[in-house]
Formats: sequence, structure tokens, C-alpha cells
Amino acid sequence: MKRVRRADMKRDNQGRIVLVTCSTLMEARRIARTVVSKRLAACVNIILSPAESFYTWNGKLERAREYLLVMKTAAKRLSELEREVKRLHSYDVPEFIALKLTEGSASYLEWLSSSVAKPRK
Repeated sequence: MKRVRRADMKRDNQGRIVLVTCSTLMEARRIARTVVSKRLAACVNIILSPAESFYTWNGKLERAREYLLVMKTAAKRLSELEREVKRLHSYDVPEFIALKLTEGSASYLEWLSSSVAKPRK
């Protein structure tokens, strides 16, 4: 059976969704504003309800309330984005997980790509 795609959808291999957690809303907002203003991410969503996270740190089970950032960027900007998140983040080892986008709205993907393009000099 042949797979049918909707006309407005486009395959993508360059877009990335990056997940980052922060301990405070203030830190989440500072990181979001900075990475978007530096064109390292096209958009950052902050999930306003804190997540309850369980993890092991230094051999001890920990529990924390964290805010989740969902960043949209391009593969070519990942390294710079990670460096900036690490620079701004309060954690010794901040979460930075990049997921490949496989498909999306053609117009959204074009906007994403142009939003993270380095400005021409």
C-alpha cells in the first residue's frame, strides 16, 4: 500500500527538538530569552507546571521540581546551543537531549530554518 502524505507536510532531517530542564522558572526564562535572541533556537516553550523528577546524583536518589524547556532548532546550531545552555545553567550537568524532527508543516520548517540562520555580515 502506498503511503499518502498531506500536501502541507514536509520531510525534514535538519530540525531538532531539544529538551532542557531547569530548577527555577527564572532560570528557564533567562535561558529561553538568550538562546532565541542569539538565534540558537527559533522558539522555546516553557512548560509552566513543574515536573517532578527522580534521578540518581552522586550515588543518592534525588527528587526535584523542574521546569521543562522545549527548544526548536536546526542540527547546525546544536553545538552552539549546548554551549550556551551549559554557560547559563545552574546545574553541573544540565539535561540537553536533542531529538530529530522527521516531518512537519513545510511553512513552519522554513520559518524554523530562517530563524536560526546566522545573520549575514
